[in-house]
Amino acid sequence: MMLSFDDTERAFAHKSCSDLKKAYRLFQTFSYPFLVKYGPAWSNVALSIGLPIKGMIKQTIFHQFCGGETIAESSPSALGLYENGIGAILDYSVEGEGSEEDFIRSFEELKQVILEAASKPEYPFAVFKCTGIGSFASLEKVSSGAKLFGDELKKYKEYCNRVDALCKLAYDNNVKLLIDAEDTWIQKAIDDLVYACMVKYNQDKCIVYNTIQMYRKDRLPEIENQIAVAKSGNYFLGLKLVRGAYMENERERAIDQGYPSPIQDTKKDTDDDYNSALELCFENKEIMNVMAGTHNEDSSYLLAKLLTDNNIKIDDDRFWFAQLYGMSDHISFNLAKAGFNVAKYLPYGPVKEVLPYLSRRAQENSSVKGQAGRELTLIQKEIRRRKKLSN
Repeated sequence: MMLSFDDTERAFAHKSCSDLKKAYRLFQTFSYPFLVKYGPAWSNVALSIGLPIKGMIKQTIFHQFCGGETIAESSPSALGLYENGIGAILDYSVEGEGSEEDFIRSFEELKQVILEAASKPEYPFAVFKCTGIGSFASLEKVSSGAKLFGDELKKYKEYCNRVDALCKLAYDNNVKLLIDAEDTWIQKAIDDLVYACMVKYNQDKCIVYNTIQMYRKDRLPEIENQIAVAKSGNYFLGLKLVRGAYMENERERAIDQGYPSPIQDTKKDTDDDYNSALELCFENKEIMNVMAGTHNEDSSYLLAKLLTDNNIKIDDDRFWFAQLYGMSDHISFNLAKAGFNVAKYLPYGPVKEVLPYLSRRAQENSSVKGQAGRELTLIQKEIRRRKKLSN
Protein backbone atom coordinates (compact mmCIF):
# COMPACT_ATOMS: atom_id res chain seq x y z
CA MET A 1 0.00 0.00 0.00
CA MET A 2 1.59 3.25 -1.17
CA LEU A 3 0.49 5.70 1.51
CA SER A 4 2.71 8.16 3.35
CA PHE A 5 1.79 10.85 5.84
CA ASP A 6 5.22 12.50 5.46
CA ASP A 7 4.42 14.21 2.15
CA THR A 8 4.24 17.82 3.33
CA GLU A 9 4.10 19.14 -0.23
CA ARG A 10 0.71 17.47 -0.63
CA ALA A 11 -0.41 18.18 2.93
CA PHE A 12 0.08 21.95 2.60
CA ALA A 13 -0.42 22.50 -1.14
CA HIS A 14 -3.55 24.50 -0.31
CA LYS A 15 -1.64 26.93 1.95
CA SER A 16 0.44 29.88 0.86
CA CYS A 17 3.83 30.55 2.44
CA SER A 18 2.20 33.37 4.40
CA ASP A 19 -0.52 31.01 5.70
CA LEU A 20 2.10 28.47 6.75
CA LYS A 21 4.10 31.05 8.69
CA LYS A 22 0.93 32.30 10.37
CA ALA A 23 -0.02 28.74 11.36
CA TYR A 24 3.49 28.11 12.66
CA ARG A 25 3.37 31.18 14.91
CA LEU A 26 -0.07 30.17 16.19
CA PHE A 27 0.96 26.63 17.12
CA GLN A 28 4.04 28.07 18.82
CA THR A 29 1.83 30.17 21.12
CA PHE A 30 0.12 27.00 22.35
CA SER A 31 3.35 26.09 24.15
CA TYR A 32 2.74 28.95 26.60
CA PRO A 33 0.42 27.53 29.33
CA PHE A 34 -0.44 30.99 30.66
CA LEU A 35 -1.82 32.11 27.29
CA VAL A 36 -3.70 28.84 26.74
CA LYS A 37 -5.27 28.98 30.21
CA TYR A 38 -6.28 32.63 30.35
CA GLY A 39 -6.35 33.79 26.72
CA PRO A 40 -9.91 32.65 25.94
CA ALA A 41 -11.33 34.23 29.11
CA TRP A 42 -9.57 37.51 28.38
CA SER A 43 -10.84 37.44 24.81
CA ASN A 44 -14.40 36.84 26.01
CA VAL A 45 -14.24 39.79 28.40
CA ALA A 46 -12.68 42.03 25.77
CA LEU A 47 -15.37 41.16 23.24
CA SER A 48 -18.11 41.66 25.86
CA ILE A 49 -16.99 45.21 26.67
CA GLY A 50 -16.54 46.10 23.02
CA LEU A 51 -12.76 46.14 22.65
CA PRO A 52 -11.82 45.88 18.94
CA ILE A 53 -10.13 42.47 19.03
CA LYS A 54 -12.60 40.48 16.93
CA GLY A 55 -10.57 41.06 13.77
CA MET A 56 -7.39 39.81 15.42
CA ILE A 57 -9.11 36.64 16.68
CA LYS A 58 -10.72 36.04 13.32
CA GLN A 59 -7.41 36.37 11.48
CA THR A 60 -5.51 34.02 13.81
CA ILE A 61 -7.00 31.15 15.84
CA PHE A 62 -10.47 31.46 14.29
CA HIS A 63 -8.98 31.41 10.77
CA GLN A 64 -6.99 28.27 11.61
CA PHE A 65 -9.81 26.21 13.11
CA CYS A 66 -13.11 27.60 11.78
CA GLY A 67 -14.72 28.07 8.39
CA GLY A 68 -16.56 31.31 9.10
CA GLU A 69 -19.28 32.89 11.18
CA THR A 70 -22.11 31.62 8.98
CA ILE A 71 -22.79 28.78 6.55
CA ALA A 72 -22.32 31.16 3.63
CA GLU A 73 -19.06 32.53 5.02
CA SER A 74 -17.77 28.96 5.46
CA SER A 75 -18.44 28.03 1.84
CA PRO A 76 -15.01 29.07 0.44
CA SER A 77 -13.24 26.90 3.03
CA ALA A 78 -15.50 23.96 2.17
CA LEU A 79 -14.93 24.41 -1.55
CA GLY A 80 -11.18 24.63 -0.97
CA LEU A 81 -11.26 21.27 0.75
CA TYR A 82 -13.51 19.78 -1.93
CA GLU A 83 -11.11 20.83 -4.68
CA ASN A 84 -8.54 18.66 -2.90
CA GLY A 85 -10.84 15.64 -2.64
CA ILE A 86 -11.91 16.29 0.96
CA GLY A 87 -15.47 16.75 2.18
CA ALA A 88 -16.50 19.30 4.81
CA ILE A 89 -18.80 18.64 7.75
CA LEU A 90 -20.47 21.87 8.84
CA ASP A 91 -20.26 21.91 12.63
CA TYR A 92 -22.39 24.59 14.27
CA SER A 93 -20.09 25.17 17.24
CA VAL A 94 -22.14 27.70 19.19
CA GLU A 95 -22.54 26.77 22.85
CA GLY A 96 -25.51 28.64 24.28
CA GLU A 97 -26.68 29.14 27.85
CA GLY A 98 -29.02 26.16 27.71
CA SER A 99 -32.28 28.09 27.47
CA GLU A 100 -35.23 26.89 25.41
CA GLU A 101 -34.65 29.86 23.12
CA ASP A 102 -31.06 28.70 22.55
CA PHE A 103 -32.23 25.16 21.81
CA ILE A 104 -34.84 26.30 19.29
CA ARG A 105 -32.36 28.65 17.60
CA SER A 106 -29.79 25.84 17.30
CA PHE A 107 -32.44 23.42 16.04
CA GLU A 108 -33.42 25.80 13.25
CA GLU A 109 -29.76 26.31 12.31
CA LEU A 110 -29.14 22.55 12.23
CA LYS A 111 -32.03 22.07 9.82
CA GLN A 112 -30.28 24.51 7.49
CA VAL A 113 -27.02 22.56 7.86
CA ILE A 114 -28.78 19.37 6.75
CA LEU A 115 -30.43 21.09 3.79
CA GLU A 116 -27.08 22.59 2.80
CA ALA A 117 -25.51 19.12 2.87
CA ALA A 118 -28.40 17.81 0.75
CA SER A 119 -27.82 20.38 -1.98
CA LYS A 120 -24.02 20.52 -2.22
CA PRO A 121 -21.57 17.65 -2.82
CA GLU A 122 -18.82 19.28 -0.73
CA TYR A 123 -20.81 18.37 2.39
CA PRO A 124 -20.97 14.55 2.66
CA PHE A 125 -22.26 14.57 6.26
CA ALA A 126 -24.11 16.77 8.72
CA VAL A 127 -23.53 16.73 12.48
CA PHE A 128 -25.02 17.93 15.75
CA LYS A 129 -24.50 17.77 19.49
CA CYS A 130 -27.49 16.79 21.64
CA THR A 131 -26.78 19.34 24.39
CA GLY A 132 -27.13 22.03 21.73
CA ILE A 133 -30.85 21.30 21.46
CA GLY A 134 -31.73 19.86 24.87
CA SER A 135 -31.12 20.26 28.59
CA PHE A 136 -27.94 18.73 30.02
CA ALA A 137 -29.66 18.27 33.40
CA SER A 138 -32.52 16.31 31.83
CA LEU A 139 -30.11 14.08 29.92
CA GLU A 140 -28.26 13.42 33.17
CA LYS A 141 -31.44 12.46 35.01
CA VAL A 142 -32.66 10.17 32.23
CA SER A 143 -29.22 8.54 32.00
CA SER A 144 -29.28 7.81 35.73
CA GLY A 145 -32.75 6.26 35.52
CA ALA A 146 -34.49 9.11 37.32
CA LYS A 147 -38.03 10.07 36.32
CA LEU A 148 -38.92 13.44 34.85
CA PHE A 149 -42.14 15.22 35.75
CA GLY A 150 -44.16 18.24 34.72
CA ASP A 151 -42.49 20.94 32.68
CA GLU A 152 -39.14 19.13 32.69
CA LEU A 153 -40.73 16.03 31.14
CA LYS A 154 -42.53 18.20 28.58
CA LYS A 155 -39.29 19.89 27.54
CA TYR A 156 -37.44 16.58 27.39
CA LYS A 157 -40.08 15.21 25.01
CA GLU A 158 -39.63 18.33 22.88
CA TYR A 159 -35.88 17.62 22.79
CA CYS A 160 -36.55 14.03 21.69
CA ASN A 161 -38.85 15.32 18.97
CA ARG A 162 -36.10 17.67 17.77
CA VAL A 163 -33.60 14.80 17.50
CA ASP A 164 -36.13 12.68 15.62
CA ALA A 165 -37.01 15.59 13.32
CA LEU A 166 -33.36 16.13 12.41
CA CYS A 167 -32.91 12.42 11.69
CA LYS A 168 -36.06 12.38 9.55
CA LEU A 169 -34.96 15.46 7.64
CA ALA A 170 -31.62 13.79 7.00
CA TYR A 171 -33.37 10.61 5.86
CA ASP A 172 -35.73 12.45 3.56
CA ASN A 173 -32.80 14.31 1.97
CA ASN A 174 -30.39 11.35 1.91
CA VAL A 175 -27.86 13.08 4.18
CA LYS A 176 -25.63 11.04 6.51
CA LEU A 177 -26.02 12.47 10.01
CA LEU A 178 -23.40 12.23 12.79
CA ILE A 179 -24.46 12.66 16.41
CA ASP A 180 -21.60 13.59 18.71
CA ALA A 181 -20.70 11.82 21.97
CA GLU A 182 -20.64 13.73 25.24
CA ASP A 183 -19.93 13.18 28.97
CA THR A 184 -20.43 9.63 30.23
CA TRP A 185 -23.07 10.65 32.76
CA ILE A 186 -25.42 11.89 30.01
CA GLN A 187 -24.35 9.46 27.27
CA LYS A 188 -26.87 6.68 28.01
CA ALA A 189 -29.83 8.96 27.28
CA ILE A 190 -28.15 10.06 24.06
CA ASP A 191 -27.31 6.50 23.01
CA ASP A 192 -30.80 5.15 23.67
CA LEU A 193 -32.44 7.83 21.52
CA VAL A 194 -29.85 7.62 18.73
CA TYR A 195 -30.17 3.83 18.43
CA ALA A 196 -33.96 4.17 18.42
CA CYS A 197 -33.58 6.60 15.49
CA MET A 198 -31.35 4.07 13.71
CA VAL A 199 -34.14 1.49 13.94
CA LYS A 200 -36.45 3.98 12.20
CA TYR A 201 -34.13 5.54 9.64
CA ASN A 202 -31.36 3.00 8.93
CA GLN A 203 -33.52 0.20 7.56
CA ASP A 204 -32.58 0.59 3.88
CA LYS A 205 -29.48 2.78 4.11
CA CYS A 206 -27.18 4.18 6.79
CA ILE A 207 -28.29 7.68 7.70
CA VAL A 208 -27.83 8.02 11.48
CA TYR A 209 -24.38 7.58 13.05
CA ASN A 210 -23.65 7.41 16.77
CA THR A 211 -20.25 8.42 18.16
CA ILE A 212 -18.20 6.07 20.33
CA GLN A 213 -15.43 7.40 22.59
CA MET A 214 -12.83 4.65 22.82
CA TYR A 215 -11.06 6.11 25.84
CA ARG A 216 -13.95 4.58 27.78
CA LYS A 217 -13.22 1.14 29.19
CA ASP A 218 -16.65 -0.22 28.30
CA ARG A 219 -17.02 0.78 24.66
CA LEU A 220 -15.65 -2.30 22.88
CA PRO A 221 -18.28 -4.59 24.49
CA GLU A 222 -20.89 -1.91 23.73
CA ILE A 223 -20.00 -2.00 20.02
CA GLU A 224 -20.23 -5.79 20.03
CA ASN A 225 -23.67 -5.54 21.63
CA GLN A 226 -24.92 -2.94 19.15
CA ILE A 227 -23.73 -5.04 16.22
CA ALA A 228 -25.76 -7.96 17.55
CA VAL A 229 -28.82 -5.76 18.08
CA ALA A 230 -28.54 -4.27 14.58
CA LYS A 231 -28.24 -7.71 13.02
CA SER A 232 -31.28 -8.89 14.95
CA GLY A 233 -33.25 -5.78 13.99
CA ASN A 234 -32.04 -5.94 10.38
CA TYR A 235 -30.87 -2.32 10.16
CA PHE A 236 -27.57 -0.63 9.36
CA LEU A 237 -25.31 0.45 12.22
CA GLY A 238 -23.46 3.73 11.71
CA LEU A 239 -20.61 4.56 14.08
CA LYS A 240 -18.04 7.30 14.27
CA LEU A 241 -15.05 6.13 16.31
CA VAL A 242 -13.06 8.72 18.26
CA ARG A 243 -10.64 8.48 21.13
CA GLY A 244 -12.49 11.03 23.26
CA ALA A 245 -12.77 14.65 24.32
CA TYR A 246 -13.66 14.90 28.01
CA MET A 247 -10.91 12.97 29.83
CA GLU A 248 -10.04 15.49 32.54
CA ASN A 249 -13.70 16.19 33.40
CA GLU A 250 -14.41 12.46 33.58
CA ARG A 251 -11.55 11.71 35.95
CA GLU A 252 -12.24 14.71 38.18
CA ARG A 253 -15.92 13.82 38.52
CA ALA A 254 -15.10 10.19 39.29
CA ILE A 255 -12.78 11.30 42.11
CA ASP A 256 -15.27 13.87 43.44
CA GLN A 257 -18.17 11.40 43.51
CA GLY A 258 -16.18 8.35 44.52
CA TYR A 259 -16.76 5.96 41.62
CA PRO A 260 -14.21 4.19 39.39
CA SER A 261 -13.01 6.30 36.48
CA PRO A 262 -14.61 5.19 33.20
CA ILE A 263 -11.46 6.28 31.35
CA GLN A 264 -8.79 3.84 30.20
CA ASP A 265 -5.78 3.55 32.52
CA THR A 266 -3.24 4.27 29.77
CA LYS A 267 -3.09 5.78 26.31
CA LYS A 268 -1.99 2.39 24.99
CA ASP A 269 -5.22 0.86 26.29
CA THR A 270 -7.18 3.50 24.37
CA ASP A 271 -5.13 2.96 21.23
CA ASP A 272 -5.54 -0.83 21.45
CA ASP A 273 -9.32 -0.58 21.91
CA TYR A 274 -9.62 1.97 19.11
CA ASN A 275 -7.81 -0.28 16.66
CA SER A 276 -9.76 -3.33 17.85
CA ALA A 277 -12.98 -1.39 17.27
CA LEU A 278 -11.90 -0.57 13.71
CA GLU A 279 -11.20 -4.24 13.05
CA LEU A 280 -14.51 -5.29 14.62
CA CYS A 281 -16.46 -2.82 12.49
CA PHE A 282 -14.64 -3.96 9.38
CA GLU A 283 -15.41 -7.61 10.14
CA ASN A 284 -19.10 -6.70 10.25
CA LYS A 285 -19.04 -4.49 7.16
CA GLU A 286 -22.21 -6.09 5.77
CA ILE A 287 -24.21 -4.00 8.26
CA MET A 288 -21.64 -1.39 9.33
CA ASN A 289 -20.84 2.10 8.18
CA VAL A 290 -17.87 3.55 10.03
CA MET A 291 -16.08 6.87 10.26
CA ALA A 292 -12.57 6.79 11.71
CA GLY A 293 -12.43 10.16 13.44
CA THR A 294 -8.76 10.23 14.35
CA HIS A 295 -5.57 12.28 14.23
CA ASN A 296 -3.59 9.11 14.93
CA GLU A 297 -1.40 7.95 12.05
CA ASP A 298 -1.29 4.29 13.11
CA SER A 299 -5.08 4.00 13.27
CA SER A 300 -5.41 5.72 9.90
CA TYR A 301 -2.90 3.30 8.37
CA LEU A 302 -4.81 0.40 9.92
CA LEU A 303 -8.14 1.19 8.29
CA ALA A 304 -6.44 1.95 4.98
CA LYS A 305 -4.65 -1.40 5.16
CA LEU A 306 -7.85 -3.27 6.04
CA LEU A 307 -9.47 -1.90 2.91
CA THR A 308 -6.60 -2.54 0.53
CA ASP A 309 -5.61 -5.94 1.91
CA ASN A 310 -9.19 -7.20 1.59
CA ASN A 311 -9.78 -5.83 -1.92
CA ILE A 312 -12.42 -3.36 -0.77
CA LYS A 313 -12.62 -0.26 -2.95
CA ILE A 314 -10.84 2.48 -1.06
CA ASP A 315 -13.67 4.89 -1.87
CA ASP A 316 -16.35 2.50 -0.57
CA ASP A 317 -18.94 4.83 0.99
CA ARG A 318 -19.16 2.64 4.11
CA PHE A 319 -15.70 3.77 5.24
CA TRP A 320 -14.62 7.34 5.95
CA PHE A 321 -11.73 9.09 7.65
CA ALA A 322 -12.22 12.42 9.45
CA GLN A 323 -10.08 15.05 11.11
CA LEU A 324 -10.69 18.54 12.47
CA TYR A 325 -10.25 21.56 10.23
CA GLY A 326 -6.86 23.17 10.81
CA MET A 327 -5.25 20.04 12.21
CA SER A 328 -3.55 16.92 10.81
CA ASP A 329 -3.56 18.05 7.21
CA HIS A 330 -0.74 15.57 6.60
CA ILE A 331 -3.24 12.77 7.27
CA SER A 332 -6.28 14.26 5.52
CA PHE A 333 -4.67 15.46 2.32
CA ASN A 334 -2.46 12.41 1.81
CA LEU A 335 -5.39 10.03 2.36
CA ALA A 336 -7.44 12.05 -0.12
CA LYS A 337 -4.61 12.01 -2.64
CA ALA A 338 -4.50 8.20 -2.39
CA GLY A 339 -8.25 8.05 -3.11
CA PHE A 340 -9.78 7.34 0.31
CA ASN A 341 -12.96 9.00 1.59
CA VAL A 342 -11.92 11.90 3.82
CA ALA A 343 -13.83 14.70 5.53
CA LYS A 344 -12.92 17.58 7.80
CA TYR A 345 -15.10 18.89 10.62
CA LEU A 346 -15.61 22.54 9.68
CA PRO A 347 -16.78 24.51 12.75
CA TYR A 348 -18.58 27.79 12.26
CA GLY A 349 -20.46 30.39 14.28
CA PRO A 350 -20.09 33.95 15.62
CA VAL A 351 -16.57 34.55 16.93
CA LYS A 352 -17.61 35.23 20.54
CA GLU A 353 -19.83 32.16 20.68
CA VAL A 354 -17.23 29.71 19.35
CA LEU A 355 -14.57 30.79 21.88
CA PRO A 356 -15.23 27.68 24.04
CA TYR A 357 -14.51 25.50 21.00
CA LEU A 358 -11.35 27.46 20.20
CA SER A 359 -10.26 27.19 23.83
CA ARG A 360 -10.47 23.39 23.62
CA ARG A 361 -8.38 23.39 20.44
CA ALA A 362 -5.74 25.52 22.18
CA GLN A 363 -5.67 23.19 25.19
CA GLU A 364 -5.54 20.14 22.95
CA ASN A 365 -2.52 21.55 21.17
CA SER A 366 -0.73 22.82 24.28
CA SER A 367 1.71 19.92 24.60
CA VAL A 368 4.86 20.33 22.54
CA LYS A 369 5.23 16.55 22.74
CA GLY A 370 1.72 16.09 21.39
CA GLN A 371 -0.36 17.50 18.55
CA ALA A 372 1.22 20.96 18.45
CA GLY A 373 4.71 19.48 18.31
CA ARG A 374 3.73 17.33 15.35
CA GLU A 375 2.04 20.25 13.56
CA LEU A 376 5.07 22.50 14.13
CA THR A 377 7.50 19.88 12.82
CA LEU A 378 5.48 19.31 9.64
CA ILE A 379 4.91 23.01 8.94
CA GLN A 380 8.60 23.74 9.50
CA LYS A 381 9.54 20.90 7.15
CA GLU A 382 7.34 22.32 4.40
CA ILE A 383 8.63 25.88 4.90
CA ARG A 384 12.19 24.59 4.56
CA ARG A 385 11.28 22.55 1.46
CA ARG A 386 9.81 25.59 -0.25
CA LYS A 387 12.73 27.78 0.77
CA LYS A 388 15.17 25.25 -0.69
CA LEU A 389 13.25 25.19 -3.99
CA SER A 390 13.27 28.97 -4.25
CA ASN A 391 17.05 29.24 -3.73
